[in-house]
Order: sequence, then C-alpha cells, then structure tokens
Amino acid sequence: MAIILPFILLFVGVTAAMDQAHFPTNLGWKAELSKSWDVLGPFPIHAREQQFLSPSYPITISEPINFTRTWPSSYADNGRVGWTKTQATADGDLKVSFPGIRWSDLRATEGWAALQHHAVLHINLTLYPTSGSNATPPRLLVQLVQGSYIAIVPEASGSESSSPPEWHAGNIYALERTLPRAIDLPTPPSTTSPTTYHVFVSGDYEIRLFGAPRIGIPTQAIKLTIDIETPKDWVQLEPTQDVVCDFVDGYAFGDAIGVGVRSLGGWWTVIDAVLSPKLDDFAVELLSHTTLAPSQTRIIPLHIIQTAQFTRPTLSIKLTLTSSDTNRTLTLPVVHSVKHLPAWSSGNLSAISGTYFYGQEMPTAFSAFPPLLENTEHQEPQPPILCLHGAGVDIASPFWIDSLPRQQHSWLVTPSGRTAWVRAVSILLIIILLIIVNHRKLKGLDWHGPSAKDAWGSVDALVAILAVNPSWHTRKLADGMRVVLMGHSNGGQGAWYLASRFPDRVLGVVPAAAYIKSQSYVPLIMSRSAHFIDPAVRAILESSLTPDDNDLFLSNLVDMPVLAVHGGNDDNVPVWHSREAVNVLLSWNAEANVTEDPRQLHWYPSVLKNNQVQTFLDDVLQKASHRRPRSKTFTLTVAVPAESGSLHGWRIERLSVPGRLGRLTVDTLAGNEIRIVTSNVDRFSISTDVWDDIGSLRVDNAALELQQDPGSTAGVITFERDGWRSWKLEASSQKLPAQVSGRIQSFLSTSAPLHLVVLDNTSSRDVSMALRIAYDLNAYHKLDAEIILGPESFQERLVASGAVGNILLIGNTRSRSLASILENPQTPFRIENNVLVFKDEILDEPGQGILFLHPHPRDPNGQMLFLLSTDASGLERAGRLFPIRTGVTVPDWLITSSRADQTGAGGVLGAGVWSAGWSWNEPMSWLY
Repeated sequence: MAIILPFILLFVGVTAAMDQAHFPTNLGWKAELSKSWDVLGPFPIHAREQQFLSPSYPITISEPINFTRTWPSSYADNGRVGWTKTQATADGDLKVSFPGIRWSDLRATEGWAALQHHAVLHINLTLYPTSGSNATPPRLLVQLVQGSYIAIVPEASGSESSSPPEWHAGNIYALERTLPRAIDLPTPPSTTSPTTYHVFVSGDYEIRLFGAPRIGIPTQAIKLTIDIETPKDWVQLEPTQDVVCDFVDGYAFGDAIGVGVRSLGGWWTVIDAVLSPKLDDFAVELLSHTTLAPSQTRIIPLHIIQTAQFTRPTLSIKLTLTSSDTNRTLTLPVVHSVKHLPAWSSGNLSAISGTYFYGQEMPTAFSAFPPLLENTEHQEPQPPILCLHGAGVDIASPFWIDSLPRQQHSWLVTPSGRTAWVRAVSILLIIILLIIVNHRKLKGLDWHGPSAKDAWGSVDALVAILAVNPSWHTRKLADGMRVVLMGHSNGGQGAWYLASRFPDRVLGVVPAAAYIKSQSYVPLIMSRSAHFIDPAVRAILESSLTPDDNDLFLSNLVDMPVLAVHGGNDDNVPVWHSREAVNVLLSWNAEANVTEDPRQLHWYPSVLKNNQVQTFLDDVLQKASHRRPRSKTFTLTVAVPAESGSLHGWRIERLSVPGRLGRLTVDTLAGNEIRIVTSNVDRFSISTDVWDDIGSLRVDNAALELQQDPGSTAGVITFERDGWRSWKLEASSQKLPAQVSGRIQSFLSTSAPLHLVVLDNTSSRDVSMALRIAYDLNAYHKLDAEIILGPESFQERLVASGAVGNILLIGNTRSRSLASILENPQTPFRIENNVLVFKDEILDEPGQGILFLHPHPRDPNGQMLFLLSTDASGLERAGRLFPIRTGVTVPDWLITSSRADQTGAGGVLGAGVWSAGWSWNEPMSWLY
C-alpha cells in the first residue's frame, strides 16, 4: 500500500538580514479555514486529463452550488454521486476517500487505471479584521500539497457579471522547497466585519504520483494551509531558494551562486552585487540585471571570480536593488555559510556539491563523487558515470549517495534534473524518502527536455570545473567525453531515455526498476475525453507523447551494452517493464541482458551496488577508449530532431512530416558500400569520420557521387532531400539548426531565462497568468522567467539583452499589440480586421483559448509561444494547457473551447504539428 507522510525539512547554513527598518509582521488580519470539507466524487479520469477539463468538473463554481444535487459517475452503484463531508486536522491535513465505491471490482477488470479519479473539494475561508486593519486588502499565502488546483471565489458569486475564477496549480508533487503561492483575493474583505470566501480544490488521485494500494481504498492525502500578508513595496530574501557550491581546499567547486529574492510588492530590479568586505582575490559579480514583478520570486545569478584560496567560514554579499515604482534604492545583506572540504586524498573523498549556470544565467546545483584514485601521468581519464535519481529523491540524501558504486578512476555525477535540491536533509526526511521512492514516479520532466539538458550540463560543468584548477588535474576529465548511464525508478526510465536519444554520448547503460513509458505504467483507458473526441484529433494530441515513448527508440541501442536491473517482487513498477524493454531491444538484433533479484521490491540498497553491476561497469569502462563495434545494419529512430543526437555518427536533422517518427537505416555491404533507407526524413548528416570510411553511397536506391571535399561544417556533412526519392549534398556553409517543433513542451528547453510578455499591461488577469506561470516554472523546474509588461518594453529588452531565451506572449486575440506582432505572419495564424484568423477560420467565439509556437525573433534554435484567448474564461483554459507537467498532450498548436470544461479534449477545436518552415502540416493537423 502506498504510504504518504508529511515532509519535514531542515534548511541550514543560510542567514539573512536587512540594514533598513524591518516591517512588522502584525498584519491586522486573521484567516480561518473551516475544518469541515465538502467532497464531490469520485469521477473517472486519466493522468493529466485535468489540464483539459475544468478543475471543478462537473460543477461550475461561478454559479451557486447546490449541495443536495447528485451527479453521474460510472464508479458508483446506480451511477450517481453526491456531496459528502470529511474533516481536516488542525494542521490542514485532509484524507479523501470513497469507501462506498467497489474499488476491488473496478480494479479486477480495469487494473490500476481504475483507481485514478477526480474529486471536487470545498471549504470556507473567513477573514477577520483586527486592530490595525486598513483599506489595503491582504494577500493570501497558500500551500496546497498534493492537490492539483485551487480557486478562491467570493461568497456572493454566481451573478452574470461574476468574473471566471482564477485557478492556481497546487504543489501536487509535494516538492520540498516550494514557497507558498501568493494569491490576491477576488474581492476586498470588509474592514469592519468578517468576510467569507469559498475555496475550491481539484483533488486528483494519480497512480503515477501516489501509488496504488493492492487492497483497500485509494485515499488522497492533501494538505492545505493559508496565511496572509499585506502587500508592501519591499523585498525579502528567500534562503530556501539559494544555490551555493562547496569549496574544496579553498576553491569554489563551480562558478555560480544563486540568491533567492521575493518582491512583497512593486517592481524591483537587482542592479549590483558585491562581496562584503571586498577582497583582492575573491569576488562575485551580478551576471545580469534581474527584475522582479510584484510577489514574484527569482534566483539572482552571481558569478564567482577567484584567483586564490578562500578560507572564510561565510560569504557575505550585498545586493543593491531599485524600485521602478518609487525610485527607491535598498541594500540587502546576504550571508551564506561555506562548506569547506579538505584537499582530496584516498582517505577523504566525500560528495561535493557543485554549481554551474544552466541556460547561461540560471544557477544550478549538482553532486559529484571523486574517483578513489588519482590518474597517473600517462593515464587517460576514465569516463564519468552519470547517475539519475528517482522521483522525490534529493541528490544530497545519504541513502542515494550510499547506494551508488564508487569507482577507482571514474567520477560519479548526480544532476538534480531541474527538481528541488537542498543542502541539508533531516534524518526523518531520509526515512520518508526511502518510503516515497517506492510509490512516487513522476516529477519534473522525467529526465526529458530541460531535465535532460541539465543532466548533460552537469557533466560539462564538472569537466570545466576540474580544468580550471591545476591541483585537480589528476582527476580531470576530457572535454566531450562519453559517459556511462545508470539510474533507478524514474531515473532508470531516464537512463533508457538519454541513452536511446543520444547514443553516441553513452558507452553503456544500467536502468534499474524502470518503467517503459507513462502510458504503459498506468494506461489512459479511463479517459473522459475519449467519449467525445474524434479519434483523428486524439492521435494528433497523443503524438505529443511520442518523444517520451522509450520503446519506440530502442533501435538506437543495438550496439550499446545494456544491463537492466529489476526487483522480481517490485510492488511499484512491475518487473515486466524491464523484461519487455529488453525483449523489444533484442528484436533489433542487439545484445542486452536483464537481471532480476527475485525477492526484492522496488527499492533495495544493493540495487546498483552489487558485483554484477560492477562487473558490467568494469567491462564497459575498460573498453571506453576503443571504437564501439558497429552492426552491419542499424536503424536510427527520431521524433524531435533537436532533442536527439547521432548514432555511429549519423543524425536526422529534419523530418518530412513532423509529428511522425523518422527512421534512417544504414546497411554496410562489401567494399564499404553503404546503403541508406530513409523513412520520413528530410535532412540528415554524418560526421566526417564516417565519410572517410565510405566506399560508395546509395540513399533510397539513388547513387550519390562521393566528393573529395564535400564542404563539411564543423566535421559534419549534410544531405537534403531533393525530390521524392533523390538527395543532394547541402551546400550551406553554416550548420543549420535541427528541427525544434513537435510539441509545445519543447518551449521549456530554453537557452536562457524565459521572457513572459503581457501584451496588454492594463489587464490584471493577463498579469496574473504571467505570475502564475512564472511561479510554476520556478517551483516545478527551477526555470527562471522575467515578466515584461507591454511589447514596447519587450522590444527594448530584446535590443539591450545579449541572451534572450524563449518568449511567451500572453494576451487577448483583439489586442492591438498582437496585430503589430503578427503583421508579417510566419505561421497560419494572422490578424484580419482586428480579429485572429487561422487559415480561413475566425477565432472570436467566447471561451476560446489558443496556443501556438512561432519562430524566435533572434535565436534560430529558440521559440516563441503565443497564449491567447477571446475572454477571461478562455485564458484560464489556455493557461492550464501550458505544459508544466509531463503528459500534457499539446502539440505545436491547439485551439480549445468552453466545451472542454465538461468533455476535456473533446472540446478541442483544432490541433496540429507545424511542418518545416512553421507552415500547415496536412497529415498532422485537424481543424473543426
């Protein structure tokens, strides 16, 4: 049975103070939550379907609620359910279950998927004015743990003029460093009498998050706490968001420091950072000016500059900020305790916390474990082992550290994967983590997208760190060195993913207790949307999952050593997942092995630390300097070219029909004759090393003349389709970017901090959406975002900035700014007569939400994303489809309607994947 316990975290080593007058904490308001909850449910739902449905499905909370009415639900006897009552504890802990449902009967036919369900929860919140109350409305600070969405609505709601409720995502993963979410009240409270508000929570029980009881009743464990603060033009430090590296023998193990700062009100910009007192041989500098919107938290990026040892116990830094609202300047003193580690020796080699800048400006932490022995003068450095943790696991926790097999000459690198990371963990948390690793699977992006970039970025950062300090060169790594991959649970799935998407970067892989893909872990069979959606639309939406389906890409591992490890009694990820993955791999004529520990469950301390795994690692590392044997015939499979690498030097750069799989089969005949068969490939490349080995070349039965000097760019030769079955050498002298489109989730793979541009800076709803998305990006992925009001301000930022990440534009379809931006449309979306038009369809119906990717104005590898709507309710629908979580099926463009509130994806009016050049893609598009 899944066990869910509250988290208790200890954060140490960080203190902060202000040299200005401190604002009092007596706010003059008191908030009180009722202990009695109203519960409506359960309703069948599949994972992530709540992104399409209204979080209050099947009711409409902008209308008066009838607590005596019943609603259809196929889970209940007689097919109807009504409101019931349950009680929360004094600490806000809530258990939600439905003992009247015959769960065992449902599971007997539908399996785990039948236990997934949705419920609507309701409670009253009352605000009491006390001594000192004033006309400034307080702001709510909300922590919703393991609930999916929360909305606050006035008690007297339901009139035709009522504004649609704003839904805020909860901390459904129970991420350990998530700050309370700041929520403005929908209406000001009375300053003379109590004011009551309705609080609605979407409670969604997901097997992939909370486990599945083998017997008994699935129970949602939700925690809701609400505090209050008065907005004021000030800022405060948020030490739990800080990122600091360790120091080894007095030298920083990394070049990045991050300082968490939150605006309590007003727009503030960090303009300077200095060490206090200043030193000649150690300094920090602000990487870029960082602007905070009201209530926003950002991690301020500081660059370390060091020329000599630093041995002080603390780092004292002063940040200088200015307010654009009042032109005030203030100074924030920051004090970090420094963890010093002694110089390396064979008897003292502890884990090291390192840092680097992800996406140029985002301070990011990773852990590394030095090899036990130094390299001799003539000894080549051995490849590192990249270790991917499971969901809910802190990379600094001792149980994870102790489970990894230390190596004689190889570094162990454990990236965070963009998820939460803390410097210190309580003993109780370690015990909890040992429990939750057995039941919680999905967190962040499952080692895909930004998580994958962070994994590779951590390896590259370690190489750079070791190269800087000559005293560390005895354990240095070579630039571009291949790695060995290993991981457990979600990290095991991530090991399958990274190895099969970037096979030329990986020497061998050890996936342990891994699931194949989310749809195999818990099927989507209980979908409500499936009862309403055109199957053609469903296929296009689910193409968004194709890049994550590991089984489709196992052809890329045919020549890679693989050792799949799985407990034979795994009570979380069934052992058949590893068996089936190896079975599929063997179908591609590979050599792979799966080992089962018959009596072991999902987690056990020796899962990666045993003789069989070590023998496998020794064999792979011993052969690392040799060229990997290549099969006579092999097939490269790709879904999104920008998210995939090469296999034996061959790479697919562009697909003929994006949204479908592309395959390149290479067959070597006598005399080094190479025959290529392509499927859905429009452009591919080979390395010059491969070119030199080719005697003759045929692509799709057309012979290509080999040139002595093919005009390679950076060691790569590119071929482009020239007609139906003919090919030509690409004549461009510059390396063209790989195709980036395929699904909106790729927007998160930004090369620099994101920019969230509000097209109408007078729209409080649009600004709220930007703040909500910025909060989610920080909480779920530690991705930084700057909020910019108005396209004019953004244009100024675009000109002034050297590093511009992906850009999100939020606004109404009738915005005048939108018309100017789409004046020269690069996609089928355009403005005509102040109305948004897609192809020949006018998009002006109430409740419509529109999302579409668009070329970046500066970066050919980047993207813009438009999040548009025809009204406030449409904005809420579009905002919920912003892909914060995995499994949200949103391709390159999507149009949804008010019908989605009740029918989920059945309310989609159109969806598709762009073709090359951001044009209409007929085979992968559907429009009502």
